[in-house]
Amino acid sequence: MLVFAIRRLLQAIPILLGVSLVVFGLVHIVPGNPIDMLMPPEASPEVIAQMKAAFGFDKPLHIQYLLWLLRAVQGDFGLSVFNATPVWGQLIAALGNTFILAILGAMLGFGMGILCGMISAINHGRWPDKLFSAIATMGVSLPHYWCAIVLVLAFAVLNEYLPAQGMGDDSEPLYNRLQYLVLPVITLSLIPMGVIGRLVRATVLEILGQDFVGALSAKGLTRWPVIRHICKNAAPPVLALMGLQFGYLLGGSILVETVFNWPGSGNLLNLAIFRRDIPILQATILVLASFFVFLNLLVDIAQAAIDPRMRR
Repeated sequence: MLVFAIRRLLQAIPILLGVSLVVFGLVHIVPGNPIDMLMPPEASPEVIAQMKAAFGFDKPLHIQYLLWLLRAVQGDFGLSVFNATPVWGQLIAALGNTFILAILGAMLGFGMGILCGMISAINHGRWPDKLFSAIATMGVSLPHYWCAIVLVLAFAVLNEYLPAQGMGDDSEPLYNRLQYLVLPVITLSLIPMGVIGRLVRATVLEILGQDFVGALSAKGLTRWPVIRHICKNAAPPVLALMGLQFGYLLGGSILVETVFNWPGSGNLLNLAIFRRDIPILQATILVLASFFVFLNLLVDIAQAAIDPRMRR
C-alpha cells in the first residue's frame, strides 16, 4: 500500500508542473499587460517601465515563469496589481470561505445522492425509483446560476425568508450568519446530488444482479447485512466520483459565489478577470488545480485501501 501511495504521489508531480505551465501561459495569451491598463494616459514611459520592473513584467516569459514557479513553491505569489496587497493573504481568506460552502454543499449533495440512489435501486421500477430518478435528473440538468437566481427570487425577493447576498457580519448572532449559507449551499448541492444519485443507482442495480447477493440471502443473512455488502462493493466508483465532484465544487463555484456575492475564491477569480489582475489569477487557478490533483490522489489511495485490486 505504501509503495502504491508513493508511486501515485510521484506521478502527481509532473501533472502539477504541467498545470503550472498551462496556468502561466493562458493568462499571458492576451496581448499587453495589466500595468498598461492601470497607469493613466499621461504617465511617462519611465514610470511605466519602473512599474513593469517592480512586478516582473519586463523580463522574458520563460524567466517570468521560472521565477514565478520558484516563488509559488515557497507560497509567495507576489502582490496584487490592482491594490498592491499580498496575493497569498487574499487567497487564503477567499479559500476559507469557499471551503465552507464546498464542504457543506458536498455533505448535503453526497448524502442526498447516496440516499436517493440506494432507495431508487432497492425499489427499482416502483414509484420511489421514478421519483428519485426524476429529482436526480433535474439536479444534473439545471445550471447552478439559474437555480441560484430562482432561489434568490423565491426566498429572498418575493418572500423575505432568507438573505440574498453576503455572509453576514461577525457581530451578528450565529443563527443570523447561518441563514446566509442556506441558499448557496442548496444551490451547490444540486449537481453532486444528481450525479452521485445516478451513479449509486446504476452501481447498486448492477451489484443486485450478481450471484453473491442471492447467495448471501440464501445463507440466511437479513436485509441490512446484505445492504452492507452491497455498499462495500459499490464504494470504489462512488468514492472516485465524490472526489471529482468535490473538486468541481471548489473550482466551479464562481457563478454561485457571484450571484450570492459570497467572498470566496470564485468571486475573487471573477474580480481578477475583470481587473486583469494576473498574480491573483495565476495563484487562484494554480491552487484550485492543485487541490483537484490532490483530491484525486487521495481518492486513488482510498480506493486502493478498499479494493486491493486497484493496487495492481
